[in-house]
Amino acid sequence: MKKFMMLLLALVMVLSLAACGGKGGLTVEEGKLHMSTNAAFPPYEMTTDAGGFEGIDVEVAQAIAGKLGLELVVDDMGFTAALALERIRRGKGIYRTLLIIPWAFPSIVIALSWKWILNGVSGFLPNFLVKIGLCETAPQFFSSGGLVFPTLVFINVWFGAPLIMVNVLSALQTVPKDQYEAAQLDGASPWQSFVHITLPHIRVVVGLLVVLRTIWVFNNFDTIYLITGGGPANLTQTVPIYAYNVGWGLKQLGRSSAVTVVLLIFLLIVCMFYFKILDKWEKEGA
Repeated sequence: MKKFMMLLLALVMVLSLAACGGKGGLTVEEGKLHMSTNAAFPPYEMTTDAGGFEGIDVEVAQAIAGKLGLELVVDDMGFTAALALERIRRGKGIYRTLLIIPWAFPSIVIALSWKWILNGVSGFLPNFLVKIGLCETAPQFFSSGGLVFPTLVFINVWFGAPLIMVNVLSALQTVPKDQYEAAQLDGASPWQSFVHITLPHIRVVVGLLVVLRTIWVFNNFDTIYLITGGGPANLTQTVPIYAYNVGWGLKQLGRSSAVTVVLLIFLLIVCMFYFKILDKWEKEGA
């Protein structure tokens, strides 16, 4: 594990040097961080005065915070669905097959389908809500500032939670049933059985799923970009969309490269934290 992380850190250093350009470099002068680059990477600067880093947009921090919230919602919904499905005695295989279908769709199919269903002019759902009298006017799910983010959260939960659900459900099948029976005989409550029996048996699987989902969520570009493009007013802008807009929209390739390297470093730190916890859990279970 340590050799693997050292290799990743070396890769980060190489990418960081590449982002600065072959002929460019970083210099600090009078409280300012200057990046001089070649023609492929336009120059920019970040000030370090009392006002903060003026060259770093607030949208990056907002995008990271939104992704963390989305990760928690998706994991919680998938975990809850797995626990609920575990208690079903009949038709469990049918429910599991139906619930995993959204995850099997390609991203472009998901984006275009929901864009058609929720379209504020000709979409099925907005017009249906008007016809049954729940709304006076068709709700604008993708252009309203108060609706667009919850709508994207719902779509991401719809196609992301099934993967968590299926894997957690598989892990639940490995928990010895006799331990639950012994706990009941000892007078343990359902919550105590869950904390002291269920969680210790499935926490390694859940931890690995959290690592994978964290990487997938933070690198998610296609679905959100196809639906909203990061709008309206950058309310749904993620770090990959921000890097794309800066690099290919504003032609600031140096800044775009720096943003992606920062994202890579952030994910490496998060993964190192996760892996440290997972190693501890595996040693305790050995």
